Amino acid sequence: MDCRSGAVVSLGYGALDQVRAGAGLAMSDLATAFFEAFSFFNILMIFAGVMLGIIVGAIPGLSAPMAIAIAVPLTFYMDPLTALAFLISVNKGGTFGGAISGILLNTPGSPEAAATTLDGYPLAKKGQPIRALRAALFASNGGDFFSDLVLILVAAPLALFALKLGPVEIGALVVVALAFVSELLAKSPSKGLIAVGFGLLVASVGADPTMAIPRMTFGSIDLQGGVPLMSVGIGILALSEVLVQLERRFRRTRTIEDKPLEFGKSSDDRFTRKDLRRIAPTIGRSAVIGTVVGALPGLGTTLAAFLGYSAARRSSKTPESFGKGNIEGVAGAEAANSAVVGANLIPLLALGIPGNIAAALLVGAFIIHGIVPGPWLFEEQPVLIYGLFISMVFATCMNLIVGNLFLRYFAMVLRIPAYITFPSIVFLCVVGSYINEQSLFAVGITLVFGIVGYLMRQFGIPVVPFIIGLILGPMLEHSLSQTYVLTDASLAGLLDYPVALALYLLALIIILRPLVMRRRPSGGGEDNGEIV
Repeated sequence: MDCRSGAVVSLGYGALDQVRAGAGLAMSDLATAFFEAFSFFNILMIFAGVMLGIIVGAIPGLSAPMAIAIAVPLTFYMDPLTALAFLISVNKGGTFGGAISGILLNTPGSPEAAATTLDGYPLAKKGQPIRALRAALFASNGGDFFSDLVLILVAAPLALFALKLGPVEIGALVVVALAFVSELLAKSPSKGLIAVGFGLLVASVGADPTMAIPRMTFGSIDLQGGVPLMSVGIGILALSEVLVQLERRFRRTRTIEDKPLEFGKSSDDRFTRKDLRRIAPTIGRSAVIGTVVGALPGLGTTLAAFLGYSAARRSSKTPESFGKGNIEGVAGAEAANSAVVGANLIPLLALGIPGNIAAALLVGAFIIHGIVPGPWLFEEQPVLIYGLFISMVFATCMNLIVGNLFLRYFAMVLRIPAYITFPSIVFLCVVGSYINEQSLFAVGITLVFGIVGYLMRQFGIPVVPFIIGLILGPMLEHSLSQTYVLTDASLAGLLDYPVALALYLLALIIILRPLVMRRRPSGGGEDNGEIV
């Protein structure tokens, strides 16, 4: 064997050793993640998160994102894995919890549960509330589990692709995401653009990232680091929703239809294996729909729920029974909206772009613990990623167990009077904001944006595009600054970046599409409504 052959063999063995070392490292990370995910405290917080989410979601007018906004500051002293597992568990429980009040009160606990109500409440009126609730529970967890598996399989390859993108492409990708959000999350695309622009404006408060020059701080030292993200989120989501709900209660009177139903004692008020076999195809179909919707930034759970419900109705042999208490309608809506919970983390973990409001709030938890979400996490913190995936699957199982054991007791939450519920929420908003920043100034920001959020809702300006614009603002500004340098401040320089150019053209098409559609003669457009 000559020297060259020996060198080749040596290099081959060296490469093989590196592969083995990498595999050993991956197995070691996986074992460590498994150990941390199944620690007693992590399991306890997953249980607490599911319980909190279901309880909050079951209260009409409250939602999982609202619970997350309040709970994020409470995770300040937790380790990152436990904090994220707790918040994701809140989201999972809250998504199912919204179906409880929808089925028993005909009042959806959250917007996405409106589709569940269409058949859930008529089914409960027939004396089968337990059957309807258990169908919603199994469908919710089935869709959730499917999306978790897709997240585990898809996120890493997508992150590997994202690592190949430069600042020019990332800036263009953020622009596309903001265009999607502004166009899809509002009745009026112009109001969506206003909301995104307002979010970008608030995000620009503080020191300039390139020159460190203070902007719009009005001489306040507290604003040098920017507007506190979680204080804004708590105020504009949780506090403003309390004000909206109080206004509605002052305007309406309680009717007989608002009274919660009693659980039926008839023999047909049972969820059987036959029911499970009947709704299994519906769950599978809606899980795929919800996962696709969740993976696309800006679409959200409400759209997924109605798409899942519509697909179930079209595929049913008895579509005329929908709206009158068809168990497939309950399953179709719940499986689709719950599938969004795992899928919306795909763009967050792989690209650093939150897919919806719940994922946007999770960014706050990442930031609190000094973690930047994005493709770098898979390389820099594999233990956290593996542990998060394991915790998500376990949280889905916990959601099913807790829902089965305490379903009757969760329904009692509907009887808590508003004069106890709403003051408690306001108290948690104030305390949570203070804990996060250790400052009364942050509490003032929460109160101010609570009023701002209330006014935005009154004028029909969606708050979700605002929050996502606020979160993506610094990333967009940083990427555009680098683009300015790399292209020599010339639009012609974008010709050297075809991927970025294609993304900018896509964003332009998304923004201009409503104007083109408005000029066409139509027999009545479709209105998906505002997703809040």
